[in-house]
Amino acid sequence: MPRTRPAGRAKWSSRCHSDQDRAVTRPRRLHGQSVRSGVLARRWSGFADVSPRVRTVSSSSAHHPADLDVVRESYDRVADNYAHMVATTGVGDIRTHPWLRAMMDTFADAVGGLGPVLDVGCGPGTITAYLAERGVNVSGVDLSPRMSNNARRLYPECNFSVGSSTDLDLADSSLGGVLGWWSLFNLPRDILPRVLSSFAQALMPGGQVIIATHVGDDDLPRTEAYGGVAVNWTTYKWRPEQLAVLVEQAGLRPVAELRLPADGQNGPGVVLVARRDG
Repeated sequence: MPRTRPAGRAKWSSRCHSDQDRAVTRPRRLHGQSVRSGVLARRWSGFADVSPRVRTVSSSSAHHPADLDVVRESYDRVADNYAHMVATTGVGDIRTHPWLRAMMDTFADAVGGLGPVLDVGCGPGTITAYLAERGVNVSGVDLSPRMSNNARRLYPECNFSVGSSTDLDLADSSLGGVLGWWSLFNLPRDILPRVLSSFAQALMPGGQVIIATHVGDDDLPRTEAYGGVAVNWTTYKWRPEQLAVLVEQAGLRPVAELRLPADGQNGPGVVLVARRDG
């Protein structure tokens, strides 16, 4: 899901704030797993917080999709239903899918010691919080203010902002990792390459991007989603080979790929991990 923020600039810390930040160290629970918050603060005490800047988006901008405002409004409408679905059915929670969990764990191990990680299109914060549990210095950003509000409500120890993948003003070589976890498929075909290039430029040498998206050849208009809520967006599908070419053209080297067959609920998908070499 591509994301945007209202007019104005915002600076935000990338770190999920732990109880130790508030001079209290006590166990907390995320998704039923106990995590001692002070561990996160101690692990990342040596890293400076990243402060991505989000540019003002105007309706005449040539760098974002023409339907961006409509897509944002659609995700605002489905945000509560989607958060409820994740909590009650496990949809969108990688703990219910061992192969996706393995890919995310490997990504976390690779980037966790490099620097801050940005979850672009974080939705209700499920993956952001999962990475935080693993000690990753991570924050989330989402196009939908309602999605971001739900993420803050569900995971108050983490940092979430409102912003678009097309308008994140990130410093060069400032991030250890970037996620586009089923969050870039609303980007038109002429926009996605520019977004991938911005991710590559923001990565430190050795940093990685992990992308998950729908596989296919067509552009699928959607008029309802997540419990029959009215929406207005297009799902742009990519062949894994096409996505790999785009990533390479952005200056990244693919290092892993997972192809997912269609199941009873979803069509085929692909997870691609790519690295910025020194």
